[in-house]
Amino acid sequence: MTPRHRLRRRFTALYGVMAVLSGVILLGIVFVLAQDLPPADAPAPAGAPPAGSGPVGVPPAVFLDFRADLVLVCGIALAIMAVLSLGLGWLYAGRMLRPVRQMTGRLQQISGSNVHERLALAGPRDEFKELGDTIDGLLARLEAALDGQKRFVANAAHELRTPLTVEHALIEEPLIDPDATVEAYRANFERLLAVNRERGRLLESLLTLAGSEHGGTHGREHAEPVDLAVLVEQALLDRAAAADRQEVRVKKSVRPAYLLGDPALLARLVANLCDNAFHYNVAGGVIEVATRTDTGLAVLVVSNTGPVIPPDEVQRLFEPFQRLHRVADDDRHGLGLSIVRAIVAAHDGQLTASARPGGGLMVEIAFPSRAELSTP
Repeated sequence: MTPRHRLRRRFTALYGVMAVLSGVILLGIVFVLAQDLPPADAPAPAGAPPAGSGPVGVPPAVFLDFRADLVLVCGIALAIMAVLSLGLGWLYAGRMLRPVRQMTGRLQQISGSNVHERLALAGPRDEFKELGDTIDGLLARLEAALDGQKRFVANAAHELRTPLTVEHALIEEPLIDPDATVEAYRANFERLLAVNRERGRLLESLLTLAGSEHGGTHGREHAEPVDLAVLVEQALLDRAAAADRQEVRVKKSVRPAYLLGDPALLARLVANLCDNAFHYNVAGGVIEVATRTDTGLAVLVVSNTGPVIPPDEVQRLFEPFQRLHRVADDDRHGLGLSIVRAIVAAHDGQLTASARPGGGLMVEIAFPSRAELSTP
């Protein structure tokens, strides 16, 4: 039995068995009723029948012959019906399974190169149509995921290619200069170390992004109570020197906001938001940071002044390797906000971002709160 027709044969056998079983039950009912129904040409009853006789007015031998003929005829009819039911069952099962064969054939032809194709089943809204639409929705999500992965890999390769090119040039420069001095070698080595550190930060960000995107399945078992207020206080303390250097004023309104999550990832989220607020600010600008618990949610809000951001560009900034303006000597790779978004998704949070009217960005994140964790 080939796998291709295994289900069809099962349906055919089921239809045949049900038809034969129905015929047997019908034959039994007819046989029972025939015991009390004489043939049409039987003489009228003249009185009580003798003991051991058949129906009224019917001799026992005649009745037995009638019953035997009835059983034989019904048996032949039942055999014919069984053969016909198997044939009709085979055809009907094939017709019923035709949409499944069509979907299987189409899905076998879909690969990474044509994942944009859909089954697009026509016909009435039945179980097969719902199954086809569900598969089309799955294909759409798979296409979006593959496109995002392709963009991510292409952008990552581009970002990694730049420091490799710089490193090659720095290594080659003193080798082709016959008059290169020790100071020239030392200067090149220092620049190589700087490039190497930059590439290390990029790789660390890529690993964090990949890990946080799978945070919903990894790390939930190790979730711990986390207070966003504590994370914010530490992040601002670590960046106090940067605030003084950039002459940026920090306004904070920090209240306890507890949730269950990965402390390392949540600390990275807060740090990335603060780094983004400092880096893309202006001299004499302002950073506002607030945490609170609001109707079952642990809320974190980070807002900063800065360059004007077109409203339709805000969501793009949360994609990997996306920046508002690309600067040649900028050590930013455009991964900070994409890591933030991935960490929020891993903790079932909601992220809202909007451009400030006078310039800058406002980011609000709401996590499912665990206020009872604040009580000792």
